[in-house]
Amino acid sequence: MNILRSEWTKLRSVRSTWIAAVSAVLSSVVLGVVGSFDLLGAPPAEPPAGWDPTALSLKGFLFAQLIIGMMGALSVTPEYDTGMIGTSLAVVPARSRLLGAKMVVVAAVAFVTGLVTTLVSFTVVQLMLGGTGLPVAGLGDPGVAGALAGGVLYLTLIALIGVAVGVLTRSATGSLAVLVGALLLVPALAPAFGDRLAALWPISAGQAAYTVVQAEGAVAPGAGLAVLIAAVVGVGIAGHVALRVRDV
Repeated sequence: MNILRSEWTKLRSVRSTWIAAVSAVLSSVVLGVVGSFDLLGAPPAEPPAGWDPTALSLKGFLFAQLIIGMMGALSVTPEYDTGMIGTSLAVVPARSRLLGAKMVVVAAVAFVTGLVTTLVSFTVVQLMLGGTGLPVAGLGDPGVAGALAGGVLYLTLIALIGVAVGVLTRSATGSLAVLVGALLLVPALAPAFGDRLAALWPISAGQAAYTVVQAEGAVAPGAGLAVLIAAVVGVGIAGHVALRVRDV
């Protein structure tokens, strides 16, 4: 419990944590609104095939996920930059416990941030869509609550990937480069190498978790979340091994 309290004190005392949390919410809402602009002012019409107002409202996750991933990475990398990692390991020699405590604290902060991000984005975009004449989603509609829960879990898992990446790279700049590649570049380029590869890339698969209407070629929400969890476990194990075998 003392380790968790110590890691919570570290995380909340760093300004970047709260900047990242607020930025994740704002960026998700803004991008969600921008993504809906082309529907505003248009005459009422039949919804397009595969219409999913829930997924549309969470389009802003495209950038929010990068911010939350970096929040996870920044729970680790400043200690390497300042040399405080040596002090942390002197206080907590059991490296597994130290990494576990970091992940628990980051997961808790990311969960709350993801919950606020998801609910605010969903509410704002649905209010905007309400004036277009197109069907909107409500919390009581089939599959909507599950998709929103999937969105919260998705962002939380991305934060845990960020922690592991931070341990592996020991650099904020390196972490940013890895996260940009994994979260943005690979999902954008993967379709050129085959639809199946694109669908099974853990980030793309995980994004199915916050959809109500399954897109053509996409994995089911539950399967997508399972793929992402497996990736988190894999990257987490890699980070754990690196922390144990490397010198500070």
